Amino acid sequence: MSTGYGRNSIDIADDRITEITAHAKGVQFYFPEAHSVIDIGGQDSKAIVISKKTGKVIDFQMNDKCAAGTGRFLEVMAHALEVPIEEIGTLALQSNKPAAISSTCTVFAESEVISLFARGASKIDIASGIHKSIARRVAGMAKRIGVAPLLVFCGGVAKNIAVEKYLEIELGFEIVRPEYPQLTGAIGAALIAQKNLDI
Repeated sequence: MSTGYGRNSIDIADDRITEITAHAKGVQFYFPEAHSVIDIGGQDSKAIVISKKTGKVIDFQMNDKCAAGTGRFLEVMAHALEVPIEEIGTLALQSNKPAAISSTCTVFAESEVISLFARGASKIDIASGIHKSIARRVAGMAKRIGVAPLLVFCGGVAKNIAVEKYLEIELGFEIVRPEYPQLTGAIGAALIAQKNLDI
C-alpha cells in the first residue's frame, strides 16, 4: 500500500490511498474515539473531520498551495533565526511577548523575521510569533470544517510542543497526539492493506 504525494510513483505497491484516508485510519488506531485530525507535515497541512458513526472521512481541508503553516515553513524560520529545528518550539514557549508575524507567505515571513531581528527583537519573541502565526493559520482552516474534540494532532510538526500549545489556544480546547505522530499516515496505510488482505 502506498500513500502520500509519491503514492503513484511507487510501482511495487498493490494499491494506493490518499493521505487523508491514511491519516484518518492511523489516528483511529491510537484514538478510536477521534472525531477530528490536524496533520501538519513538511509540505502541507490538513484538517480532517471523521464521522462518529462510520469512522470515515466526511470533510477535509488542505493548505497545499504554499509552504506557510508547514514543516518547511518552520525549517526556513529556524534557519533564519539560526536555531536548530528541534529547539525552536521550546524556545518559543519561553516568550511572554510574541512578536507579530503578519506575512502568510514563507518568503515574506522570512524577510519579516530578519527585519524584526535587525530591529532588536529577541529570538524567543520571534520564535513565539512564528508559532502563533502557524497555529492561527491552521486553526482557521480547521474551524471552517468544524473540527471538534476528540482532535488528534499528527504529522512531524506535532512533535513541536509550541505549535501544539498555540493550536489549543486558537481552537479553545485540548488536543492529543500519538507517541509517534510522524508515522500516523504510514500506520493507517498498513492497517488498510492488512484489512484488504483479510478479505
